[in-house]
Amino acid sequence: MASEVAAPEVSSTPASAPPTSVDPLGPDFLWGVATSGFQSEGHAPDSNWLRYIGQQNFEPYGNSVDFYDRYTSDIPLAGALGLKVFRISVEWARVQPSAGEWDEAAFRFYDAVLDAIAAAGMRPMITLDHWVYPGWRADQGGWNSPDMVDAWLANMRKVVDRYAPRKPLWVTVNEPVAYIVYEERFTGVDATTIEERIAAVHNASYDYIHQVQPDAMVTSNIGYVSGNETKVNQPMVDRISAKLDYIGVDYYFGATDPNAPDPGPQQLWELPLQSEGVYYALRHYARLFPDKALYVVENGMATQNGQLRPDGYDRADYLRDLVYWLQRARMDGMNVIGYGYWSLTDNYEWGSYTPRFGLYTVDVSTDPALVRTPTAAVDAYRAIVQAGGVPAAYLPTRPPLACSYVDPPSSCTDPVTIPTATAIHDQI
Repeated sequence: MASEVAAPEVSSTPASAPPTSVDPLGPDFLWGVATSGFQSEGHAPDSNWLRYIGQQNFEPYGNSVDFYDRYTSDIPLAGALGLKVFRISVEWARVQPSAGEWDEAAFRFYDAVLDAIAAAGMRPMITLDHWVYPGWRADQGGWNSPDMVDAWLANMRKVVDRYAPRKPLWVTVNEPVAYIVYEERFTGVDATTIEERIAAVHNASYDYIHQVQPDAMVTSNIGYVSGNETKVNQPMVDRISAKLDYIGVDYYFGATDPNAPDPGPQQLWELPLQSEGVYYALRHYARLFPDKALYVVENGMATQNGQLRPDGYDRADYLRDLVYWLQRARMDGMNVIGYGYWSLTDNYEWGSYTPRFGLYTVDVSTDPALVRTPTAAVDAYRAIVQAGGVPAAYLPTRPPLACSYVDPPSSCTDPVTIPTATAIHDQI
């Protein structure tokens, strides 16, 4: 997937010497893990996404990994890692199955989920919209309808009133630009129209949440687009920038050299991983918002049905490498306060069960028992959380690129480096 940016000129000025050891992230750092309602819960009520699955001939949904019936055993898996934050979404389609009808039993389900999160020693992060809305709203035009904003905000107020006393971290709309792309593709909604409406619900939600929970921390997490971040996400960021308590950044993939041959369409597990790219993504937003805290709300690694990736990168190695760059970011003055691994278990990845991201893998297609099998990243994450990061002398298994296109031109003209073995030996 070739980037659309031109290759920057590489500076001849040498970068400052990298540190020979990294500091831990400290006891207040918010280590976490994520799920989302539709992707994980199963037993899904009528929604826009159930309809898209049929319309687009996607892989059948079934009951996903059935978090709905297994949350009492899934949530302790996260608690056992020593995590502090567990992210969920409260699904509008579940709690308001028809216009004017609120399902108290659905709210009691989320009450119980939040009770289990608290019992496992974690704080909730609640997402208000993870790309799913009720089927009855789809019948009324979804985001094409001018009254979508009022209907969305009515649900928001119900959720916030009920759960603000639990002191969650809040995400209003998950990755709004990706959401817009899906809705534009599947419903024909005009991109500018839905952008305006999603910005409106975020901004109104921010104000309402702070009325109910004055000390709330609210964001809308940005799905970072390596090589084209400013072009893709900046218009939405400009609309909501005054209503962000922290900058939520989702980082998954690096960027290819724009001068290299275009590899053509790639699956999620074929896209380039670049662990140091998270440093550039955070630096990008640290420069835009120098007074705001930064939070990696989502990060993970895709495999094809749990197989070894074509690039040979192991899930545990990638996790350790990426955390190293979080530590480097903090050492360079970036106020990184949290990290959320996507995801606790494999789940329905918007049309297919083939891409797998979970700390615990689940073979939905062939295992009716839906057994949660730990990947190597489980032990790696537990050790990271206990130590507050990777060991001081850790070095990434994959060195950083000399010229990265994650945030051009600066990621190429002002690259990060790692110390050489000679430098480490001299320091000792």
